[in-house]
Amino acid sequence: MDFYLILGVERGASLADVKRAYKRLARKYHPDINPGDRQAAAQFRQIAEAYETLSDVQRRQQYDRTGSRVEADSGPTFGFDGFDFTISVHGDDAPTFGDLFADVLHQRDTRRTQGEPERGIDLHQSIALSFDEMISGTRRTITVTRQEYCPTCRGVGQLHVTPSTCPHCHGVGALKSVRGHMVFSKPCLHCGGTGQQRQTRCPACGGDQHQMRTESMTISVPAGLADGARIRVPGKGHAGRNGGEAGDLYVDVAVRAHPFFERDGDDLHVTVPVAVHEAALGAKIDVPSPDGPARLRVPPGTQSGQRFRVRERGVPSPRDGRRGDLVVEVQLVLPKLLDERSKELLREFGRINADDVRADLNQHQGHEGHD
Repeated sequence: MDFYLILGVERGASLADVKRAYKRLARKYHPDINPGDRQAAAQFRQIAEAYETLSDVQRRQQYDRTGSRVEADSGPTFGFDGFDFTISVHGDDAPTFGDLFADVLHQRDTRRTQGEPERGIDLHQSIALSFDEMISGTRRTITVTRQEYCPTCRGVGQLHVTPSTCPHCHGVGALKSVRGHMVFSKPCLHCGGTGQQRQTRCPACGGDQHQMRTESMTISVPAGLADGARIRVPGKGHAGRNGGEAGDLYVDVAVRAHPFFERDGDDLHVTVPVAVHEAALGAKIDVPSPDGPARLRVPPGTQSGQRFRVRERGVPSPRDGRRGDLVVEVQLVLPKLLDERSKELLREFGRINADDVRADLNQHQGHEGHD
């Protein structure tokens, strides 16, 4: 097994090249990325073994001289020529040489990662707000099912017990396996090689460190949140492992549409009908706003589609609480001519104001014809 070929680097590759090759291959073959894929796991073990040797200067020099892997703290090496690693005196159920080698790597990886704090997973919820709740802000009670530390073992997963002989290794502190002519010995994982069992798996959580709990909590929803906004509640996700911090709870907000208000940033837009005489002569009218009717002055000669601002009658900003404006668009509405008197007044109005309202349009079209 050529470690250089496994990592895909030249024999004179620098330490930086070795590290880059290892990271690239680890991202592809790591067991966490390929759960249940034994072939990928075996490939990753070879990659890890090659990296451990080639990233250590002394071990790499000895590997280059002998062509075999040597642990940094190992003594003399012995050959295994002539030994049969494929036939077991204990039958097919006995561990193979590959299984024992995998155990060694597993123990090394366990020593590296066991007890390292892991952050808990984030949780997500969603709530729907009415338009009025969005304007004023509100409080909302939600129900969350989350992992919390087991109260029996306080999130350790183990309980201290009176020391007793380990039932797995019978107090020896090591487990032996026979393979062909070879006898392999490895520390007992159940007692840590001490031969004494001082801890037992927590019966409440089964050693998982966690228990599921359903909790009701009240969250504060600030005024002015837009549709699609997200509220973060720190520490209310799943509990971490090995003392790691808990994840967060994220609450996504949906705001129901209003029948005539339309939001644009912190401003609100509304279209208001205005009668012909109000637009022509000017008037003071009441327009709807989130806080109730607001007074708007319509100046004489107002045209349909004109917009006016009513200051600080919009949406409060969730950042600093400042209110946006209410933008009112005027839409002229013609009266219903129910009697002859109304029609005659309009005809008289037209005779008095005989200016052609389409004069600018007709003049523009005339210029285009001359061109």
